[in-house]
Amino acid sequence: MKRKNRNELILSAALTAAFVIWTVLVRTFDLSPIGPQGSSVGFATLNGFIHSLVGVNMTLYTITDWLGLVPIAVALGFAILGLVQLIKRKSLLAVDRDILVLGGFYLYVIAVYVLFEFVVINYRPVLIDGHLEASYPSSTTLLVTTVLPSAMMQLDSRVKNNALRKGVDAAIIIFIAFMVIGRIISGVHWITDITGGLILSSALVTAYHMLSRIETE
Repeated sequence: MKRKNRNELILSAALTAAFVIWTVLVRTFDLSPIGPQGSSVGFATLNGFIHSLVGVNMTLYTITDWLGLVPIAVALGFAILGLVQLIKRKSLLAVDRDILVLGGFYLYVIAVYVLFEFVVINYRPVLIDGHLEASYPSSTTLLVTTVLPSAMMQLDSRVKNNALRKGVDAAIIIFIAFMVIGRIISGVHWITDITGGLILSSALVTAYHMLSRIETE
């Protein structure tokens, strides 16, 4: 394994360990029933302070919720690209290896999302349609910060026009920043849930970057 790949493997493992530790702390440290319907929340002092500071903006919540379809559409686009290659080349092994790695990456992200729908660490600080909903890690944050950075890596290797590539990359970065900040300001997640999503997505994207390079080197 090349040195850069080894370093990324170590970084991904460290970030994964950090996410596990963070998750345990979110579930155990400074636990207090400050959530709706008396739901307990870790880092209660910090979470309560940030939530009281930003309040709740349901309009921004709705906007960022609908914009959460963008990374889904991007993932679907790459899935269609892989399917077209499969049909044309008539063999799964003939599909571009980086697309196969991307497909495996998407499946892993989906598995993590489903896992935390059943293993509830935190509930949202607000009721959604009168119900408690799982909030950790922020699923929208996780989706945006895994799918779009991996899409940037794909486009960087496929788009030959330098100006177009830089323009698309800039647009994606601005969109990611808007979505993360928007979810924080909307007040529909505890700040620790956003942080957990960012730590986990960093671990996953680092691992994806390493694996995609291994496949192409």
